[in-house]
Amino acid sequence: MNTLFSVTVRDHMMIAHSFRGEVFGPAQALHGATFVVDATFRRPDLDADGVVVDIALAAEQLKTVLGALTLRNLDDVPEFTGVNTTTEVLAKAIASPNASTPVRWGRAPVAWPASP
Repeated sequence: MNTLFSVTVRDHMMIAHSFRGEVFGPAQALHGATFVVDATFRRPDLDADGVVVDIALAAEQLKTVLGALTLRNLDDVPEFTGVNTTTEVLAKAIASPNASTPVRWGRAPVAWPASP
């Protein structure tokens, strides 16, 4: 039996943004959003110290990644110029530097995307 060990760390960020396109209705206007982000670290076996990852270090790294966008208007962030910063787009942007670490991202307790 293959066992997979995992540890998930969670943080959040608050941003402002707007969307282009009628499909977004009232969200076309500038509005704020708070996102909860879970980053999951996985290993087939525990390391020599009996852990998957240093939880404090993982939490610090997630906070650093999110900190680059926290309390910013994403409409003014160059990497998002011309892009609708949907929940899915933001999940992809956060996950890309850490492609081996799945990231679950949510705005509400009823829906969230996950990166591969």
